[in-house]
Amino acid sequence: MFEFTKKRRVTDEVKKIIPQPVIEGLWKTLKRMKTDKLVVSPVVAFVFSDDYTDDTIYVMGLQNSGAVAKEYDIPYQGEKKFLGQGTIVVVKDKPKTMTMTISELNKQAKE
Repeated sequence: MFEFTKKRRVTDEVKKIIPQPVIEGLWKTLKRMKTDKLVVSPVVAFVFSDDYTDDTIYVMGLQNSGAVAKEYDIPYQGEKKFLGQGTIVVVKDKPKTMTMTISELNKQAKE
């Protein structure tokens, strides 16, 4: 599960909302979760915290409807207007790829 030799796909929707250094930070966070043996599901959701410092943002990695959750920090010094929007990024492990998308909950909220 979540083998980093697989192709990584990031949807255009994620690229439009989330800055590239943060996307890279999410991949690194997922890799850290796997190294720490915290990955228990083929779907991991990352929820962004509204709190941040000048050089760090925070995400909560959620699995199994929140039964497994842990906060992580991502080094980031860029603009932070994407925070405070309730954005949830979902990473799904598929047979040949790992795909990063925006949560269906975010899409429903915009309707």
